[in-house]
Amino acid sequence: MELRQIQYFMEVAKREHVTEAADALHVAQSAVSRQIFNLEAELGVDLFFREGRNVRLTPIGKVFLEYMEEAMTVIENAKREVDEYLDPDKGTIRIGFPSSLAAYTLPTAISGFRQQHPDVKYQLKQGSYHYLIEGVKRGDIDMALLGPVPKDEKNLKGTILFTEKMVVLLPVNHPLANKKSLKLSELRDDSFILFPTGFILREITVNACMQQGFQPNVTFEGEDIDAIKGLVSAGLGVTLIPEITLIDSLPRHTVKVSSIEPQVTRTVGVIIPTEREMLPTARIFYDFLTHFFNMLGNFQK
Repeated sequence: MELRQIQYFMEVAKREHVTEAADALHVAQSAVSRQIFNLEAELGVDLFFREGRNVRLTPIGKVFLEYMEEAMTVIENAKREVDEYLDPDKGTIRIGFPSSLAAYTLPTAISGFRQQHPDVKYQLKQGSYHYLIEGVKRGDIDMALLGPVPKDEKNLKGTILFTEKMVVLLPVNHPLANKKSLKLSELRDDSFILFPTGFILREITVNACMQQGFQPNVTFEGEDIDAIKGLVSAGLGVTLIPEITLIDSLPRHTVKVSSIEPQVTRTVGVIIPTEREMLPTARIFYDFLTHFFNMLGNFQK
């Protein structure tokens, strides 16, 4: 079994079309067909159903693809590790992050790191809380910045970088817009704009409201921070939002109330795998993060 055969097999499986796979690989269609045929002959099974010019994986083909994807990840990581061993300052870091950390936290960290390591490259992947956790476990990404930092998550180590407040964002014409502080229970009758079910920021808000004796009336949902801020700006409801997402400016026609009773907070940090060694460049960035935010916290105090 040759590496080239695996690469051709994965490309055909992805596109379900031999000609399109050949075009993407910049080789002749006959070369791709021949390598797939040789691979199937060596394995003694059909990996694809043939349907004219289209193909689709057989059941055993799907199983084989899963293993080959894992194998290619191992091969790519091995090559990266050799390259980074030779020069960690020119390696690549794969970082996951949620939308709530996209505008300030991650750019601030990378900007600081680039001053010390200007030749390091980045692969950035935005995703939801649980998607990022699974991505680190699978090895799709080296680490993820997220909040809150998960506790007792199997095969992961979470490090808290800082703790931040959740604040209330109101339309400018809201009856409570002129208040310097408010009780969360005062929003009992309001329409809430939150992330969809399954998003961790929704869970934080719902749990905080439930502890005050009411279920928030969620009338609108947004899948990223900007969408939620925009809906509040349009006067469609209120929300609880991480204060860091408002650090540069408030959306038009909105008011921020920072003082809430009881105070709602979340931890923000970084997660890394415990079942495999981090590559050198990723380890340098992880160590930088813990030092950088510790210094930043001391400065802000």
